[in-house]
Amino acid sequence: MSLRPKPRIATVSLGGCFGCHMSLLDMDEQLFELLDQVELDRSPLTDIKTLAPCDIGLIEGGLCNAENVHLLQEFRVRCRILVAVGACAINGGLPAQRNTRRLGDCLREVYQFRPGLVHGQIPNDPELPLLLDQVRPLHEVVQVDYSLPGCPPSGEALLKFISDLLAGHPPRLTDGLLHYD
Repeated sequence: MSLRPKPRIATVSLGGCFGCHMSLLDMDEQLFELLDQVELDRSPLTDIKTLAPCDIGLIEGGLCNAENVHLLQEFRVRCRILVAVGACAINGGLPAQRNTRRLGDCLREVYQFRPGLVHGQIPNDPELPLLLDQVRPLHEVVQVDYSLPGCPPSGEALLKFISDLLAGHPPRLTDGLLHYD
């Protein structure tokens, strides 16, 4: 796949629940076998914060803020193959439920008018990334090469998907590995 001794994989979690990364851990002992075959670059699993050129970029989560968009664009530039992993990356998933309301209304409801709040205020700090008006799936901003459905996809499905890519052919998952719940 590459000129490097081992293919390089990077992962990131954007706006979602982190469940797709937990599926990596659900590979159990097979995760160690996979790590013998690849070099893991930027990922919450490595705590590497920068992104080197990679063979495969696995992106979970939808686009909720400007920082998510910037990171996704960086992955698209640096990763030869980009994979949308899970429902949030493919269609916005659970975070996109806020899309039925205006952003300002959501923020007021959560930070100002929620029962039990005293003198609530909407956070306004320059350190916070700018929220998008709507949660977006990845393919609306960059070209995505493959999508792996599920909420989250199982560790077995993720391993098969990655193994197929490493073998140099398009991933092919049997019905037993695909779950849409």
